[in-house]
Amino acid sequence: MALRIRMARGGTKKRPNYSIVVSDSRSPRDGRFIEKIGFHNPLLPSDHADRLKLDLEKAKEWIAKGAVASDRVHKMLAKAGLVKARIHNNPQKAQPKKKAQERAAAAAKAAEAPAS
Repeated sequence: MALRIRMARGGTKKRPNYSIVVSDSRSPRDGRFIEKIGFHNPLLPSDHADRLKLDLEKAKEWIAKGAVASDRVHKMLAKAGLVKARIHNNPQKAQPKKKAQERAAAAAKAAEAPAS
């Protein structure tokens, strides 16, 4: 059984809150879970004390048992100092797309023509 530590959405329309749960990776996002280990309220300011409540001891136990955190939960655990932060690097994403490259080439050619 592949275990995941992930967020399950709750709340009403346009007023979300999330439970941080340990579940089987095959179960639905908001479906069956094994244990609830915390909650996250994204509507509160980032420095508010009730924005994130997480039982770090339970999270540590589940990680020792082989549970893998989702990307967002992993960031939260890294900020708490429980796991090492992941470093993402995608240099292709930062490059301009095809039309922007064409416009830049046309602008460079136009700037070069009057200089000659």
